[in-house]
Amino acid sequence: MVEPTAEGETLAQIADRYGRAYNTIRNKWARHDAWPAPIDKRGRHNVYDPAAVDQAVRKHFIRPAAELQPRRLYTAREIEETTGVTAATIRADVSKGRWPAPDDTSGRAHRWYGQTVMTAVNARRGYRRSTEA
Repeated sequence: MVEPTAEGETLAQIADRYGRAYNTIRNKWARHDAWPAPIDKRGRHNVYDPAAVDQAVRKHFIRPAAELQPRRLYTAREIEETTGVTAATIRADVSKGRWPAPDDTSGRAHRWYGQTVMTAVNARRGYRRSTEA
């Protein structure tokens, strides 16, 4: 990871530092409501405060790793409580093929092994909107 400079960093430098595509930073992250305002310009590029960028990225773009027991079965509601992916999203994504099929369908509530959930969550995009300011 590239270290930020003291005088700020451009979107291209932010993309290098986080190992993301420049277009992801420009078109998704920088358009988010919580993205910090530029502090200066370098040529025609806006310059952002690295500390403010780090705070926004931690809060809105980097999904924390799911802390699940690999061989335990979890319901959609338990997955929601642990990962933040809502039960409704899980059900919708299962029907669209974007979430793995349940590992256990014997009961009323379908359940997934923790390892299955961790793999699915890590494969999801990190971008999410938050209603919090």
